[in-house]
Amino acid sequence: MATSHVLVPLDGSPLAAEALDEALERFDCRVTVLNVVTPLDAPMSEGGILGADEDRRESARDRADRVVERATARAETDQPVETAVRTGDPAETILDYVDDHDVDHVVMGGHGGERGRVARRLLGTVATSVVGEAPVTVTVVR
Repeated sequence: MATSHVLVPLDGSPLAAEALDEALERFDCRVTVLNVVTPLDAPMSEGGILGADEDRRESARDRADRVVERATARAETDQPVETAVRTGDPAETILDYVDDHDVDHVVMGGHGGERGRVARRLLGTVATSVVGEAPVTVTVVR
């Protein structure tokens, strides 16, 4: 079966931008770019350290919107490119998006993570979770 919907999670990093380029080059189908805003009261966010307030929430949302806008501008193709911004745990939110939106392939950047585990170090913690739990093919760009 041909790929009909590719999800590209973006976090503003160079590897995520490369993942978008890879998806647009490899697939001639609908592409959705997704930016996940980590809740400011989550332990891994700046809010977990500094405390959450409305200004930081708005700043995080604005940053997410800019990441998605840059991705849309970068795409500039005839392919349908959709955008989405969600709030939540990055891996869980990506997996939920896959389930809820008929995504059949994920292309994402990998990042170095925790040094104790080889897979996490090579792929990054979010990419490792998505690779391990996604019900579809996941391509990790390194």
